[in-house]
Amino acid sequence: MKAAPFAYVRPSRLSDAIAELAETRGGGKVIAGGQSLTPVLAMRLARPDTLIDINSIEELGALTRSGPALHIGATVRQRRVERDPLGAGVPLLRLALPWVGHRELRSRGTVCGSLAHADPAAELPAVACCLDAELTLTGPNGHRRVSAREFFHGAMTTALTPDEILTSVRLPVATGGEGFGFAEIARRHGDFALAGVAVRVRLRAGRPEATMTAFGVSDRPVTRDLSEQLAAAVTDGGDGLAGRLKEQLAAVVEEIVDTDGDIHASRDYRRRLLLALAGRELSKAYERARDGAEEVTT
Repeated sequence: MKAAPFAYVRPSRLSDAIAELAETRGGGKVIAGGQSLTPVLAMRLARPDTLIDINSIEELGALTRSGPALHIGATVRQRRVERDPLGAGVPLLRLALPWVGHRELRSRGTVCGSLAHADPAAELPAVACCLDAELTLTGPNGHRRVSAREFFHGAMTTALTPDEILTSVRLPVATGGEGFGFAEIARRHGDFALAGVAVRVRLRAGRPEATMTAFGVSDRPVTRDLSEQLAAAVTDGGDGLAGRLKEQLAAVVEEIVDTDGDIHASRDYRRRLLLALAGRELSKAYERARDGAEEVTT
């Protein structure tokens, strides 16, 4: 199929893009990389009156580090973050990016575009939630900042209003004593995940703090504090931390996975996948955090 007819504008200033979007009265759609939007247009699942191309807005192409955070503008390509030295400051993002589609898609797709699209099986929304990233939404009334954990309302549904643009995301830069894990299982590399996890572990006075965001198992990324479960598994001692964690996480996983079964996987199968991934990646993140803490103290 081909997209339904639409008007096309390419403003060079953010204020003009906001004005163009407001004029459409909900009939406009913003495009940056287009890797999520173009297939939707081709299948006529979306029929916007106007496409507003924001790629000529220079300020939206910023990739900068300011203090403890990495700032990624709306037109910054995923491949750029994957390769730029600044991206190394957010290890979880670097772990996740190779799982996003294929290299050719990442060369055009944007980080903010993936967040705005809000596919529940996508990797980058899970990373943003796990790190409690801050998103900047810009509209006729100016800027407002929203936590990633409050941004996603459901499958492809977000806190964005029809006259707002997601203009940037700020992700915290890793510090000593932090460790991360990321993994997913899909039918083929590049397919959306049947189940996946993004994990962050921090050691505070020797005690672990753990956060996990699961994706592909609900209508949005699901974030849980697993500090208690990790501390209990570590205290038990012995070999096989990942196995002990699976025992601790069984009830949490049961509650998180609420999606119905489909042609790809049943609910129970997704629960088994998530439990295996959560135990393994939480164990890895803990070991990395412990190694990082030791490097800081020596």
